[in-house]
Amino acid sequence: MFKKNPLIQFAGVPVSGAEIKVCFPDLSYPDKKIQALEKNGELIRLKRNLFIVNPELTGKDTDARLCANHLYGPSYVSLQWALRYYGLIPEQVFMMTSVTTKRSRSFNTPVGTFNYMQVPSRYFPIGINSMEENGVHFLMACPEKALCDTILQDNFVPHQSVKALASYLEEDLRLDMEMLQQFDAGVIRECMESGRKAQIFSNLIRIIQS
Repeated sequence: MFKKNPLIQFAGVPVSGAEIKVCFPDLSYPDKKIQALEKNGELIRLKRNLFIVNPELTGKDTDARLCANHLYGPSYVSLQWALRYYGLIPEQVFMMTSVTTKRSRSFNTPVGTFNYMQVPSRYFPIGINSMEENGVHFLMACPEKALCDTILQDNFVPHQSVKALASYLEEDLRLDMEMLQQFDAGVIRECMESGRKAQIFSNLIRIIQS
């Protein structure tokens, strides 16, 4: 009788080595089984002890945003990738960008590059949305927080002049300024009160409310 491949149950989601081992309870050396599954291409390693099942085996791709949340956490998708997702900037973004409370890191994986920026713990939880798309659940910054994160990342954002900041947003980031008028200033105010780049965030609120 045909036996269903137990890895199918992990279609579309990152999976740990411990979860894979549970699928093979009768094996004395499950680690060797994982190595064999990786070698024959059924498993794709994202990092030590974290894998995805080959989409050719399951027929379902793993969402990069979900990979980003699992690869290094706590984290949420943000920065340029989120700005592009919301249609705020025109350029394509090929690196998955996220924010974390841990030290900044990058991961080069077979499914793409994942970059993480460290922020203070007090600032981190502001403006995070739990999102669902095509049955996939992941954490991502709201548009306002994604912009604040981008400003926080850039050491060359003008901080004295409202006019200079508006020029930076429109010319350097190429931000859609009409969409900016729809932003919730309350989220930016929370970011401002967290203590970092307060003057810039204050000027950003003035631009939104003008």
